[in-house]
Amino acid sequence: MIEWAISPKPVEYEPAVAFMEARAAQIADGSANQMVWLLEHPALYTAGTSAKPADLLPHASLPVHKSGRGGQYTYHGPGQRVVYLMLDLRHHRRDIRAFVQSVEQWVIDTLGDFAIKGEIRCGRVGVWVDRTYPGLARREDKIAAVGLRVKRWVSFHGISVNVEPDLRHFDGIIPCGIAEEGLGVTSLVDLGHPVTMDNVDAALKKQFEARFGNVTTVSPPL
Repeated sequence: MIEWAISPKPVEYEPAVAFMEARAAQIADGSANQMVWLLEHPALYTAGTSAKPADLLPHASLPVHKSGRGGQYTYHGPGQRVVYLMLDLRHHRRDIRAFVQSVEQWVIDTLGDFAIKGEIRCGRVGVWVDRTYPGLARREDKIAAVGLRVKRWVSFHGISVNVEPDLRHFDGIIPCGIAEEGLGVTSLVDLGHPVTMDNVDAALKKQFEARFGNVTTVSPPL
């Protein structure tokens, strides 16, 4: 069984990670069900295992938390849907690369429900939107981040989808270490789609079940 939980209020980062890591260990031991946990965090930065100090800019003013996920610096905050994936790959497919690709496609399919074409770029993590117009310089914006870890065939950490966060908060970091000209960050609302978090949650659930199997709604852990 895959449990599906949504926290209605922002959850502090450290308690959320503590729960996630403990639950992943229980899943690996066979003593707990798989879980997908949807939440928001207060405004903060997380530093993945490949984070470079230079990517945290001098004017950054938000708290920074070290993270066991892969990747570099990223931002979490209100208006961004964070999804922690505690899934047992022994019940899906024991192929980490294929699992990551399935997660990326799940995000792309979810964005497609809002007529947004999400794309993967070689050498750049996450899901991107091409905003280049004919005759103008290239512009591509990141709309979702993917940062997963797998231990004992159980995944944890997950994805974040920008629904309506304060995009100015991304200015305190070089997101995921990518500082190329013409690359930025966007959100569904920034792209002109006046959707709510509930709208996005419903699309995430529909597309998740289509790809990974049915879920059972449960109360949030925190």
